[in-house]
Amino acid sequence: MPDMSASVSLAVTQFATLAKEVDEDKVTPGVLGFIVFAVMALAVWGLMKSMNRHMGKVDFEETPEDATDGAASGKGAADKGGAGKASPAKG
Repeated sequence: MPDMSASVSLAVTQFATLAKEVDEDKVTPGVLGFIVFAVMALAVWGLMKSMNRHMGKVDFEETPEDATDGAASGKGAADKGGAGKASPAKG
């Protein structure tokens, strides 16, 4: 397996040739910074597009609960996961 530090230094020297003149008092992101920013922007755009597609499938409309629906059907509380009113115990 090749040495990682050798391949990293080779990559850095390839990017260093893109710079015409390096000013010690001026720090800029350069081409690599732009590429990283562009990739992150594309990733966020893709995630937002996917989120909008998934949110479009969600149905937020709730069915109205009437007081007579739970009392008329004997299993109203069991269907709602126990969220409905429980009838008092007799005895």
